[in-house]
Amino acid sequence: MLLIKNAKILSDNQQTIQRDILIQDGTIKEIGDNLSDVQADVFDAQGHFLTPGLVDVHVHFREPGFEYKETIQTGSLAAARGGFTTVMAMPNLNPVPDDQAKLAAQIARNQENSVIHVEQIGAISKDLTDHTINDIQGMTEAGAIAFSNDGKGVQTADTMLQAMTAAAKAKRPLIAHLEDDTLLHGGVMNDGEVSQQLGLPGITGLAESSQLARDLVIAKVTGVHYHVAHISTKESVALVRMAKSQGVHVTAEVSPHHLLLSDDAIQKDDAYFKMNPPLRAQEDREALIAGLIDGTIDMIATDHAPHGTEEKQKSFAVAPFGITGIETSFQLLYTHLVKSGLLSLGTLIDRMLIAPVKAFHLDAPTQIAVGQRADLALFDLTHLTTIAVDDFLSKGKNTPFIGWQVYGETQATWVSGQQVYQR
Repeated sequence: MLLIKNAKILSDNQQTIQRDILIQDGTIKEIGDNLSDVQADVFDAQGHFLTPGLVDVHVHFREPGFEYKETIQTGSLAAARGGFTTVMAMPNLNPVPDDQAKLAAQIARNQENSVIHVEQIGAISKDLTDHTINDIQGMTEAGAIAFSNDGKGVQTADTMLQAMTAAAKAKRPLIAHLEDDTLLHGGVMNDGEVSQQLGLPGITGLAESSQLARDLVIAKVTGVHYHVAHISTKESVALVRMAKSQGVHVTAEVSPHHLLLSDDAIQKDDAYFKMNPPLRAQEDREALIAGLIDGTIDMIATDHAPHGTEEKQKSFAVAPFGITGIETSFQLLYTHLVKSGLLSLGTLIDRMLIAPVKAFHLDAPTQIAVGQRADLALFDLTHLTTIAVDDFLSKGKNTPFIGWQVYGETQATWVSGQQVYQR
């Protein structure tokens, strides 16, 4: 039995109120003022902000195949340090979970090695690149939460039509990594003034938005739940907004780095700023923030993509795409979106918890209430701290946010009432 004393929680009218939370057998038993229980272990929250654990629908835990970058254990510990208690793991692994047996084996591996809840996404097609789709129904029965070829764009309309039809029949979302290979031209960053100044080949926003336009038309016909991963351009935001107005079942996510940075932050050949999709122009960043505020973009997802240090110290031209993000996302977003007045705290919690649970029908609590599972995260919203590489629990240290000063550091995280992280 656990008694969390002096925690601030969000009330129904989105104000913070101080409460004590009594937890028994992994669930919340009582909420009140000045609670006491002689049998309970007491944790003093010291007036910090307590919320149900955050949810991230887009992570890369790299195991199996790339354990030098991350493992399920280190990724889940990093998630707990970031205040996340449920994540959805992408299938770009080796072997790729692209059939029923491999998917079931991956789910078992996640359960054995993770300190948090990990839902597994299945691959749309063999090795993420084949034009023939996998056994979507069989993988659904094996436990796939959704389907994606993340890291690779689905290159033909026919493959996407087959995939959406099968996913709709299986009642599972299809998550799209939008990238038209014929429009890449070897690009490594956004196509614009900065790429020209640095002499690096650029990636046009058309590589994303043109494929999105194709997919939205197919999604309307098939009725599938179509989810846009890591949206990055103003054109894509406009397309999603229009599709929603026409009744297409589309949801979208944006990554913290695309909300906080534009390509003008790249002052030199520094691959810690190399991600896919790339950091876009300032006008794109502003459109993403506007879309997040008005609900066109439903949720925030980190796209946590750890890499080896040596890999990311190479030139932009050859280093892998991706940055780590699950340990720093809440504090960065709270500092730069909530403290600045762009979002309310309640809206940030909606985009990082309630909206993902609702969209993907996840088994995760969205409010602190009696009878709910005690997946909880405690954040210090009042003290300024510095993001330091030595504090990371992820194997990946590849982030441009090292040295940034932030509010909102995680103090503790619980999964089913068991503490899995304490600062």
